Amino acid sequence: MGILDMSTATDIDFARINTELGRNAEGLVDWALGLGQSAIVTTNFRPFEAVILHMVTRVKRDVPVVWMDNGYNTEATYRFADEVTKQLGLDLHIYLPRRSRAHREAVEGPTPALDDPRHAAFTEEVKLEPFARALRETAPKVWFTALRATDTAVRAQMDPVSVNPDGLIKVAPLLHWSSKDLHEYCVKHGLPNNFDYVDPTKGEDNRECGLHLAH
Repeated sequence: MGILDMSTATDIDFARINTELGRNAEGLVDWALGLGQSAIVTTNFRPFEAVILHMVTRVKRDVPVVWMDNGYNTEATYRFADEVTKQLGLDLHIYLPRRSRAHREAVEGPTPALDDPRHAAFTEEVKLEPFARALRETAPKVWFTALRATDTAVRAQMDPVSVNPDGLIKVAPLLHWSSKDLHEYCVKHGLPNNFDYVDPTKGEDNRECGLHLAH
């Protein structure tokens, strides 16, 4: 439901788009929104997230912004989320796990360690299930994400534009940007930033969280 049918997706020459626009972030955003399909941009309000949010909403202000709030964010991250949302006038859609953090910890205790067999179920509950719910409810055909090639080995092998098996077009305009590039964009456009960020599903900065493996 609402996912781009494969005949439309296969009409796009992804190799050509990646060659011509893969390192032109703003051009890539313009192209993707120019498809005229329903779009979302996901965020976790980690460092430099204001860049993708500004870049997409400067072209189309009402693109839904989807945040899977796992309940484990820092106080600074919640303040940053509020600040960016207000400054950019974001159409923010927050997806929470079906259980609160307090409920989960009362029953199961603290966040399981990475080597704990329960960690996969934890990631599913606080990130993957809320995202699957978000996809069902927003029914996008284009998905903007701020992932970068320097994040993980998996992301280093990605293309800026790709299509998922279900036909969802995934667009990563910032894939080849450095932290310096992102910082300069924030300064140029007067955007706030946040460095006090923790993702309990990753545990380590260079570890894949599972969302971009599943989608």
